[in-house]
Amino acid sequence: MSTSGASSIDLLGEQIASVLTDPATSHGLARTLRAAAKEIELHRCHHVSRRAWPNGRIDDKLAKVQIGGGAHRIDGFFNIDLVPPADLLWDVREGIPLQDDSTDEIFSEHFLEHIDYPRSAKSYVREAHRVLASGGRIITGVPDAAFALNQYPGSLDASDEMIERWYAKRDCRGDINTRLDLVNLVFRDQDDDPTYTPHLWAYDHEKLVQLFTEANFTTVEPWTFDSAMANPKRRWGSTYVIATK
Repeated sequence: MSTSGASSIDLLGEQIASVLTDPATSHGLARTLRAAAKEIELHRCHHVSRRAWPNGRIDDKLAKVQIGGGAHRIDGFFNIDLVPPADLLWDVREGIPLQDDSTDEIFSEHFLEHIDYPRSAKSYVREAHRVLASGGRIITGVPDAAFALNQYPGSLDASDEMIERWYAKRDCRGDINTRLDLVNLVFRDQDDDPTYTPHLWAYDHEKLVQLFTEANFTTVEPWTFDSAMANPKRRWGSTYVIATK
């Protein structure tokens, strides 16, 4: 990125921050600007790494890679994420920064639903196919939309297990008034809460199979949950697949 480009981004960030502090700024505009401010910060993190690897490919060949792991780290896996802590800060919406046929295994959970569909999601899956060696595998876990939809329509009890497991400690708890509210949270999460990254697309097993099959993976099968890799709190209400190149 040029110096002038970096300055333009910084200036835009400063202008947005100024508008957000203005009490006259409307709710709708503030929501949009908060999303833009977040993307500017992610853009900055990505381009710090991009300057080091301008061709979008790191030199190392990594046997095992985790995408979007956040604070959940897996022993033996190199973690690529857009926010710290990570071994490499990178926006995989812009491609996976690995060489062709260079890794044996990719793992991600509760990541795919946070990137836009179809452009970024389908690009990410194609990129996974590119960087995996022949016979390589990608394991993907997402909140299971079918799990939420299978309970709709129906009454909602205050002690509903989904509320207790997923939302009991969140600010949105008081706004979960019907079963449809839970469905909406699975599809959107809390898109007006800066603490959480909103869901942009919902997935079930069938959709994951279609997505990876379209990207020319040879097989796509259910993955048996392994708490040595996956975050134990993700087991309930999630669906996982393993796709082989």
